[in-house]
Amino acid sequence: MKIAENGNFQAKIERVMQIQQCPLCENNGIPFFQSEKEQYYECVYCKGIFVPKHLLPGPQDEINRYISHNNDVEDPGYRQFVSPVVEEILQHFDASRHKGLDFGAGTGPVISKMLQDKDFKIAPYDPFFQDNRELLQHKYNFIACCEVMEHFHFPRKEFRRLKQLLLPGGKLFCMTHLYNPKIEFKNWYYKNDRTHVFIYQEETLKYIKEEFGFSDFYVKERLIVFSIA
Repeated sequence: MKIAENGNFQAKIERVMQIQQCPLCENNGIPFFQSEKEQYYECVYCKGIFVPKHLLPGPQDEINRYISHNNDVEDPGYRQFVSPVVEEILQHFDASRHKGLDFGAGTGPVISKMLQDKDFKIAPYDPFFQDNRELLQHKYNFIACCEVMEHFHFPRKEFRRLKQLLLPGGKLFCMTHLYNPKIEFKNWYYKNDRTHVFIYQEETLKYIKEEFGFSDFYVKERLIVFSIA
């Protein structure tokens, strides 16, 4: 009898371990991909693909990884990489009237530099390298969030905060590589960076729009723009 009870208990533990709470929508995530060093779950509701809590990198691991990027604000390749965000901001906003925030600017705030060169008022913020919390007490016409959202350990908290930081008529300019089922996840380069802990699909973006009160969003390749009325 005790053996049977122990067996039932073990089976329950194994079932629980097969479910993880999605850090974006807080619904259940089920196993999506696993290798010797990697483990990802997919949310059954918002379709976000995420690393379970016990495998999230620590702060120092993240800092070491971000420092290794060696992002030089004058590097032509780096400037070209972020240019879709910069060009889209230039199309929608005016340097004389609008101000912005470069959220997750990292070690090389190239978007801030490129827009400041065009007389825009934009401030870089980064929780590791430029942790000026006073900037988070203001509101902005636009926010740049380039190659940042995939690093969110707590995407629900972060998207709620980003929405609250925008003024009416504001826009959130994100850039990340979306996943779709045509991609062979096993060999996908984007998951190989262990600081990429939350991967988005188009269904995930639809959830973000509805849940956090954005009026609309659109996607241009890797560029994602959320708007508020």
